[in-house]
Amino acid sequence: MGIFDFLKSDKQKAREAAENAKEQVEQQAAAAPAAMPSSPADTATKYTDASATATKEAADRMAAQARAAAQAVTPPKPAPAAPKPAAAAPAPHRPAPAAPKPAPVAKKRTYTVRSGDSLSAIARRELGNEARWRELYAMNKGVVGSNPDLIRPGMVLTLPN
Repeated sequence: MGIFDFLKSDKQKAREAAENAKEQVEQQAAAAPAAMPSSPADTATKYTDASATATKEAADRMAAQARAAAQAVTPPKPAPAAPKPAAAAPAPHRPAPAAPKPAPVAKKRTYTVRSGDSLSAIARRELGNEARWRELYAMNKGVVGSNPDLIRPGMVLTLPN
């Protein structure tokens, strides 16, 4: 094996293997007529049998070399999993999975409007920032109505988180 044999392509290696097999067939064919038969009919039969045998052996060798080269190039595929028989032992009893628990619902914070309150004052006191009055109004537009300046004592407002 030469230093640069690893650079040869797989096709070239397969081609060389085929050429080697062909040379072996030719050598075997040349060696077969060396045994001289006694009659011309025997010669034809023995030569045909020897050629057919040599050709078949060469074809078998070439096929084996091609399979070996193919396996060297591509890794073997894993065998498909065998199907499980239907009459196998019954599966162990498993309890039904419990229904997922609903996430705990955060209680909505509410505020009951008192006399003298405004949305900005409620936002400052309850939310920590009077600029959040717009957020408070957006959440409670159905309760407050179209005018955010008109809130009445007793209205129950939902506070944002």
